[in-house]
Amino acid sequence: MGTRRRIGHREVAGLEPGGIVWDDSVVGFGARRQKGAAVSYFVFFRTQDGRQRWHTIGRHGAPWVPDTARAEARRLLGAVAGGDDPAAAKQARRHALTMGELCDLYLEAARTGRILTRSNLPKKASTIATDSDRIRAHIVPLLGALKVAAVTRADIDAFQHGVAARGGRGTAGRTTALLSGIFTFAIRQGMRPDNPCRGVQKFAQGRRDRRFSGAEYARFGAALREAEQAGVWPPAVAAMRLVAITGFRRGEVLGLRWDEIDLTRRIATLSDTKTGRSIRPLSRPACDLLRGLRETAGP
Repeated sequence: MGTRRRIGHREVAGLEPGGIVWDDSVVGFGARRQKGAAVSYFVFFRTQDGRQRWHTIGRHGAPWVPDTARAEARRLLGAVAGGDDPAAAKQARRHALTMGELCDLYLEAARTGRILTRSNLPKKASTIATDSDRIRAHIVPLLGALKVAAVTRADIDAFQHGVAARGGRGTAGRTTALLSGIFTFAIRQGMRPDNPCRGVQKFAQGRRDRRFSGAEYARFGAALREAEQAGVWPPAVAAMRLVAITGFRRGEVLGLRWDEIDLTRRIATLSDTKTGRSIRPLSRPACDLLRGLRETAGP
C-alpha cells in the first residue's frame, strides 16, 4: 500500500493529483486526490467472504477532516469485523434514490466543478442556473418521485412529450438532453448501469436563426440614440451597440476585457465562451466603436 504515516492537514494539503496517502494508525484508512483539487477520505477493507471494497467516507472539509474521517474509518472497520458491508449498503442506498434526490446531487456536483462540458470545462454559473430552472420546472414534477434505477426508456419518451405539452418541443429537446447528462452522472456514481435516454428520439432543440430586418435595425439604432440623449450610462449603450454589430453573445460582450482586443489586427480573443477560447474577427465599425469607448474611458 506504499508509505504509511499519520494523516494530518499537512499530508492532505501536500497530495498531488492522483496521489494517495495511507494512515499508519488505522490500517485501510487513507486520503486521495483525483484530477481536481478535491481530496476524499476512504477506507479499504475485505468482507468476510473475501471481497475487496473501497468505501468513500467523504470529501475533505466540514465535517470530514483527518481526525473525524479517521474515527469514521474505525467505526466502519468495526462494522466490517461484525459482518457488515458498508460499501454494499451505500450501493443499496444509491439504488433507492429518487430522481429528485439525483437531481440535487447533480446540481451539487455541477456547482463544485465536477460536471464538465464538451470542452472539458466546468459548467458556468449561468448554465447551472438554467439547468436548475429546467429541473425544477420539468424534471422534478414529471419524474421526481420515481426511483433512479426504475426509470425506463418509455418513461423518458413520455417525459419528453409531457415537457413539450408544457413548454414546447424546443424546451422538451433541451430538457431531455439535460436529463441524459444527469443519467450519465448517475452511471458514474454507480446508481444504474445504463442511460434510459439512449435510443429515445429526441425533439430538435431548435436553432435560433431569427435576424433583425433592416427596419428593425433602424428602430434599434433610434432607441439607442434616445437612450444616449436620456443619459443612460454610455458603456451600457455601447455594449448593446457592440452586440448588434458583432453578433457576440451578451455575456461575451459584458465580459470582454481590453487585453483581449487587438484593434490593429481587428480581432478579439475571448478566453471564456461556451466553447472555450475563441478568436473573433472585428469589423471596422466595431473597431471604431471600441476605439471611441477606450478614448472616453481614458488610460
